[in-house]
Amino acid sequence: MMNERIKELAKQAGAGWDDKYHWYVGSVAMEKFTELIVKECANQCDLLLDHKINSEWARGTHDCSKAIKKHFGVE
Repeated sequence: MMNERIKELAKQAGAGWDDKYHWYVGSVAMEKFTELIVKECANQCDLLLDHKINSEWARGTHDCSKAIKKHFGVE
């Protein structure tokens, strides 16, 4: 079962739901949904920067976020 955040992202991308609660998307919505998922994952790395942590760790989390976005072509 999908978690609520994934459902929210699917709705934001323009996905719909059928009467059996299966979600469906068109090709444009799927591209947007994929982009939102990648950004959400990369942003989890960025959230670690909000804490007062050493600079080496901060650089690593920032680099991780950038690498994920670059790998999937999401800037």
